[in-house]
Amino acid sequence: MNLNNFNYTPEGLANIFDQTLLKPYAMRDDFVKLCAESKIYGFKMVAINPAATELCSELLRGSNVAVGAAIGFPLGQNTIETKVFEAKDAIEKGAGEIDYVINISKLKDGNLEYIEREMYQIVKLVRSSNLISKVIFENCYLTEMEKIALCRIALKVGPNFIKTSTGFGTSGATIEDVKLMKDIVGDKIKVKAAGGIRDLKATIDMVRAGAKRIGTSAGVNIIEEYKELLKKA
Repeated sequence: MNLNNFNYTPEGLANIFDQTLLKPYAMRDDFVKLCAESKIYGFKMVAINPAATELCSELLRGSNVAVGAAIGFPLGQNTIETKVFEAKDAIEKGAGEIDYVINISKLKDGNLEYIEREMYQIVKLVRSSNLISKVIFENCYLTEMEKIALCRIALKVGPNFIKTSTGFGTSGATIEDVKLMKDIVGDKIKVKAAGGIRDLKATIDMVRAGAKRIGTSAGVNIIEEYKELLKKA
C-alpha cells in the first residue's frame, strides 16, 4: 500500500475517526466497550443514537472523546421542530457533536428553502452551544446537482462539516463524492466520509480525496492494520 505523503501517526489518524455504534439492538455492554476502546485509541468521537447519549457521556467523562448524537437518523424524515428538539435534548444530555440527516424528500421536491431553513435552525442551535455540527447528505439517493445545491446551502449556513452518508443507505462514501464536496466548499467547511469504510485503504483514499473526518465502526481494526503496516515500512 502506497503511504507516500500520508504522514499521519496512528494516534493522529485515530483522532479523525468517529467510531460508530448505531445498531438498533446495541446493548449497554456494547456501549461500554465502544467508549473504552475509543478512550484507549483516542478516537475523536463516538457516534451513537440519541438514547445512548447520557450513558456514553458518563462513560467518557474526563476523556478527550466527544459524544456525537445522530439526529433524524437514519431517514431524515422528521419535522424541523422535532430535529431541533432532538438535538437540544442530546446537547443537554452531554452530546458534544451533532450529526443530522437532511430531509431528503424535500430536497428531491426541489424545496431548497426548506432545506436551508432546517439547516439554519439546527446549526444555529449547535453553534450557540459552541459545539460541532455535521450535515448528512445521504448521497446515494442524490443527483450531482442536488449534492451541489446542498454544498452551496451549507456555504451560506456554515456548519462545521458536511457528511456523505448515514451508512444505512444503498451505498456509502465514494471518493468521487468526497472530491465533489471538497471542491465546492474548499476550506470553508470540512468533509466527513462515512458509510462502508472498513479498512485502511478505504480510509487513506478518503483522506487523500479531502475528508477531514472518517465515520466507521471498524476504527480499531483500521488503526491496528496501520500500525502493522508501519512496522513493515
